[in-house]
Amino acid sequence: MPREPLEAIVLVGGQGTRLRPLTLSAPKPLLPTAGVPFLAHLLAGAAAGGVTHVVLATCYKANMFAESLGDGSAFGLSIDYVQEEVPLDTGGGIRNAASGLRAGPGDPVVVLNSDILSGHDLAAQVDLHGKTDAAVTLYLTEVDDPSRFGVVPTDDSGRVTAFLEKAPDPVTNRINAGCYVFRREVIDQIPAGRRVSVERETFPSLIASGQLVMGYEESAYWLDVGTPQTFVRGSCDLVLGRLPAPAVPGPPGPSLLLSGASVAPDASVSGGTVVGAGASVGAGATVSGSVLFEGAVVGEGAVVRDSIVGRGAVIAPGAVLEEAVVGDGAFIGAGNELARGIRIWPGVRLEPTSVRFSSDV
Repeated sequence: MPREPLEAIVLVGGQGTRLRPLTLSAPKPLLPTAGVPFLAHLLAGAAAGGVTHVVLATCYKANMFAESLGDGSAFGLSIDYVQEEVPLDTGGGIRNAASGLRAGPGDPVVVLNSDILSGHDLAAQVDLHGKTDAAVTLYLTEVDDPSRFGVVPTDDSGRVTAFLEKAPDPVTNRINAGCYVFRREVIDQIPAGRRVSVERETFPSLIASGQLVMGYEESAYWLDVGTPQTFVRGSCDLVLGRLPAPAVPGPPGPSLLLSGASVAPDASVSGGTVVGAGASVGAGATVSGSVLFEGAVVGEGAVVRDSIVGRGAVIAPGAVLEEAVVGDGAFIGAGNELARGIRIWPGVRLEPTSVRFSSDV
């Protein structure tokens, strides 16, 4: 078993470009997900897996993390913050954050990617790492389409034999699932002060040099929430109870209404929808599988499906959203129909119309 305290580095420095315009005002790990910042779910899972001390590797909008999370006591953790002055990629970020660790050279250090929502057994991964005395132990999972991820073939013993980042013709559907356990001294071998990718540089070089890189495979719930579509899906799955989530501020159900939220008696709110604090859904409106941020307004008879409505944004009566993202403070006038992945930037005003907008225009 790992020595106490078990420590983790959480990579939160990215700009979240795949989730724009939502990440123009807040970093991706702090976006409200099933009623709390996404990072709250990750930290709760880390604490359940035995982690007691977390170092957040920050860069983009770094000051917002401490403002939101404080010292970590709310999660049963202690949190320190280490900032990258310039983006250092995954390996460089891990190496930079190591200055905040307390572990000795041979101790395990968990590294978590903040794009991932997972229900895997972290304690079992750490246990395997200790039993095999691996340099690094990677959490692996199988997906239907591995071409968008780093694929990770292993031998019969579970030893990783290659790390193939986003291969066009994958040799396996077993992928890097974004949670690693490093021996501390291996982190210290990552070059300091420059961009380093663990996927393209660190892991392949460890394998090539003969060091033991193990795979811990599990078929638990797993989702990369880096796009608007998967962000919505992850939030809804948490609300619906498809992934046990102690950080969700309410029991599993078809919807989650936060403080001050209001829903008209004849409105339909379902599919794991979150109605944010002070947000409202008008008479006869339909909101399904969506996330309404704080203060959002959905007018009478409007339809919002599989969409995100930003803080203070207004969806006028009769407007329709299908797989759309509406930025903070935007206004979607009556008669507008937004579909097929369209994104509306913060503060934009679409006047009443009969035109249907899609991502093709």
